[in-house]
Amino acid sequence: MSLPYFLSDDPTSGIIEGPEAKHAHVKRIQPGERIMLFDGAGNRAEITVTRVDASRVEGVVDKHEFVERPTPRVTVVQAIPKSERAELAVDLAVQGGADAIVPWISHRTIARWPANKQAKQVEKWRSQALSSAKQARRAWVPEIHEPVTTNQLSEILRDARDERHALVLHEDATVALREVTFGEDIWLIVGPEGGIGQDELELLGADAVKLGPEVLRTATAAFAALSAIGALTNRW
Repeated sequence: MSLPYFLSDDPTSGIIEGPEAKHAHVKRIQPGERIMLFDGAGNRAEITVTRVDASRVEGVVDKHEFVERPTPRVTVVQAIPKSERAELAVDLAVQGGADAIVPWISHRTIARWPANKQAKQVEKWRSQALSSAKQARRAWVPEIHEPVTTNQLSEILRDARDERHALVLHEDATVALREVTFGEDIWLIVGPEGGIGQDELELLGADAVKLGPEVLRTATAAFAALSAIGALTNRW
């Protein structure tokens, strides 16, 4: 059975404090048990717990390692789903292996984030990403970027056209995902429930690809595509 994961600024210290220590206390972690500490940036340490209370957990480090990022790197550009599906989309993208997630306010996005609430919404996504990374036993916690509009996304992609391989999932695409020769920095664009119009597709300048015969919900499409990319490249 895999070990439970707890976030630590320095896994090699064998110490967690604050909310993570409280979480371990609530989970009834006991001295003598083994847990994994990780910093979300590739470092993780397996420890044997020696002391537990609600504010601090200490242990002896049994093993430490640095986990390299998988390649190619995949950034998911996720059109913001309706509130009840937003955290599901993040959860599944993290479980699928996304290296970063960019919230996207597309032309047909129904859920809009008012300027005075954007910081709170981004923090919700970051909290979900951390929780999902721990559940999936990931050494890396995906970065959650600030939200972008279609025009802003178009500029980001255009400015790094030679470095970033932008793919947009589209039900009318004629190229299957399995036929793609992937670059080293993939930007996987997932549209809203209402789809992506031709004008927006042209503005993005991304390669339209078809994932499969079914039309998936926006909250599940990234997970399915990440799984396919994992199998079609060296990520898995």
